[in-house]
Amino acid sequence: MRLLILSVSFLLLSLLSFGQSAKLIGQINANHQPLENINIKINTLKKVVKSGADGRFIFEDVPLGVCELQISGLGYESKKLSLQVKNGLNEFAVELQNASSNLDDVVITGVNRATSLRKSPVPIAVLSKKAMDQNVNTNLIEAIVKGVPGVTAVTTGPNVSKPFIRGLGYNRVLTLYDGLRQEGQQWGDEHGIEVDEYGISRAEVVKGPASLTYGSDALAGVINMIPYVPNSQENGLKGDATLNYQSNNGMLGASLGLAYVQNDWKYTFRATGKTAHNYHNPIDGWVYGTAFREYNLSASARVDKPWGYSKTAATYYNNQMEIPDGSRDSLSRRFTRQILDDGDDIKNRPIVPDADLTTYSINPLHQHIQHFRFYNNSQFKFGSSDLNVLLGGQQSVRREYNHPTVPSQAGLYVVLNTFNYDLKYNLPDISGIESTIGVNGMYQQNRSKAATDFPIPDYDLFDIGAFLFAKKTFGKLDISGGVRLDRRNIQWDDFYVGTDPATGFGKKVDAGNPGGNLQFPNFNKNYYGFSGSLGLTYNLSERLLFKANIARGYRAPNITEIGSNGLDPGAHIVYLGNRTFKPEFNLQEDIGVIAYLKEFDLSLELFNNNIQNYIYQSRLTDASGNPVVIVPGNLTYQYQQSRARLYGAELTVNIHPTAAKWLSFNNSLAYVVGLNQNEALLNLHGNKARYLPFIPPLQIRTELKATAQSPISFLDKPYFKIDAAIFADQDKFYALDDTETFTRGYTLFNAGVGTTLKSKTGKNWCDIFIQCDNIFNIAYQSNLNRLKYFEYYSASPDGRSGIYNMGRNFSFKVVMPF
Repeated sequence: MRLLILSVSFLLLSLLSFGQSAKLIGQINANHQPLENINIKINTLKKVVKSGADGRFIFEDVPLGVCELQISGLGYESKKLSLQVKNGLNEFAVELQNASSNLDDVVITGVNRATSLRKSPVPIAVLSKKAMDQNVNTNLIEAIVKGVPGVTAVTTGPNVSKPFIRGLGYNRVLTLYDGLRQEGQQWGDEHGIEVDEYGISRAEVVKGPASLTYGSDALAGVINMIPYVPNSQENGLKGDATLNYQSNNGMLGASLGLAYVQNDWKYTFRATGKTAHNYHNPIDGWVYGTAFREYNLSASARVDKPWGYSKTAATYYNNQMEIPDGSRDSLSRRFTRQILDDGDDIKNRPIVPDADLTTYSINPLHQHIQHFRFYNNSQFKFGSSDLNVLLGGQQSVRREYNHPTVPSQAGLYVVLNTFNYDLKYNLPDISGIESTIGVNGMYQQNRSKAATDFPIPDYDLFDIGAFLFAKKTFGKLDISGGVRLDRRNIQWDDFYVGTDPATGFGKKVDAGNPGGNLQFPNFNKNYYGFSGSLGLTYNLSERLLFKANIARGYRAPNITEIGSNGLDPGAHIVYLGNRTFKPEFNLQEDIGVIAYLKEFDLSLELFNNNIQNYIYQSRLTDASGNPVVIVPGNLTYQYQQSRARLYGAELTVNIHPTAAKWLSFNNSLAYVVGLNQNEALLNLHGNKARYLPFIPPLQIRTELKATAQSPISFLDKPYFKIDAAIFADQDKFYALDDTETFTRGYTLFNAGVGTTLKSKTGKNWCDIFIQCDNIFNIAYQSNLNRLKYFEYYSASPDGRSGIYNMGRNFSFKVVMPF
């Protein structure tokens, strides 16, 4: 009996002890600031919680005794803790360190949810504002081109750059502003990206098909331009002022940014202005028609709550830039300008006075682009899942003035209205699988106003797509992939064009007008696309990994490819579309090796891209091989469609010797070949049609940089760098009908110095960047410079043809925080 009582008593005491539990409350910080969305796991309980906006987390019913915690978060070094849990309330704080390896950089573009670079099988590059500031940039895309191997740009003067990724551009590269599709009239060569470069704090570049997440137009990749958002938890007002001067075209830039934090609310405001006169090079002198004037405004308000966050933002972009046409005096090669509409003779135009070549005034023949954007991005948390909603409206207004006798009359005047929607639901993890379902798309409406030229019809577009994305980790192996289905409808009614008897110019008329011509017969068609991807990342170690990905992308033909039939005044090109075009599909394979080692970083990426129904431009010729001229003084291009293949590689080797931490030697190489697989053209024309148009040549960039590791008086981390950009000959070009010509290689040397000025108390006064591009004033033409083909004579006295790129350019930039 006594033995039975002792046994029962022992059992009751054991059960009582086992049943005792405690509450665990923790605080996660980094740099003395609370961290949100940090994962905290108790290994024995197999339970995971996330820190809130205040950095706090709670575990209920934690057994007494030793407790092992695993703490991890994107962009921060993981930490393991062993705690002695006592009965009642247990409180503690943890300070995390920023991850030292770029592999742990957090990205949000092209993935289902924020993730680190090491876990994404798709090649993604990240460019910080500091990196962009340390190069001479006349626009934001140029900054990205200099910082990311494999990215190039078609340019029309210093203010217009259209991004290309691995040889593919235009509507194949999707540009985003804060995750929202950038929708302007981006089909034209001379149509730039309507974004304030001074307001961007970070750019993320996806190299490869991203149709799975974004749908049509991400066939080649995505560039996401992310604006500044204050991350401070301290209430109050902060800001910065930027001043920028560039010597070549006298560019003056100024930007004022403000950020105000009040408890859960964060507000931002920015105003920017830029102006420049014509640029200069040693061959052409001052290049007439390349001045511009740009203004930007932006504002946002964000609230963070336990239920999630909501951000509302608006932007306004206003740019006036001149329209170069390259007309010159045949003997002196000085630039001339058009003064007549009827009776204009290129050979008899007057020479531009010297005073007009360096004026900041915008000449009557110019473009005026306005872009309005309003959007809301919100996240709603539901325990271990969340819903992300992005809704936005945009309006793009484009006027191109090309009538010198009636300068107030726009030749092109189009208004494009777009409503974007994007819903993504991140499901709770199931057996370690992170999955997302989503639906996104847009409704778009384009209307021509009081214009005289109509290159595209008035159209309506509706786009919708749904996708499923999943990711799972098996030890060192991360596997991710998904599928997507898209539908796009494009339609327009009959569009008639007649002649205005008062001016003699063209105008839009009703169907019953006796003098009207049917320029765009009605059209209504649906395009369907199926996309998918499957990729893996194998982490051989913390600093060495292998990536592989295969993806199928989709792109519906854009409006100019299927509907164009007229002159684009700003491009000086008559475009002719094809209503029978099919959507483009591509299958791309990527393999990459990335290593962040003690003495150097290495990244090697190989890709192969096969495209069905590839659409490209080609000059239109008659049966005798002579160029077809529909509008005098303007080229005529007919769109073509065929199979194509692109393949190439990107190599980056950055050396940072531990024995000389102040020194870095950064090198990159990018190479792509684009093959035209149009058998009919190849059989008829041979090598002239062998390659695709607008493929960049082999590029090598190398930079030697010295950075002080400790302050020198009031100079904090001053640096000096010298770099070279080496471009090989481009002899692999689309030569049929002289669409492209051979481009000779060149090497540009650049240099820069910079520092942060600090007070004795450690406060930052300002950041200073002094740089020089093209130190030796080399005369060169990029094969992607559209001005290269602005030439009206078959021969010239100096043997030069077309317009050359910018010459030597000094840049002085000061960024003053307050």
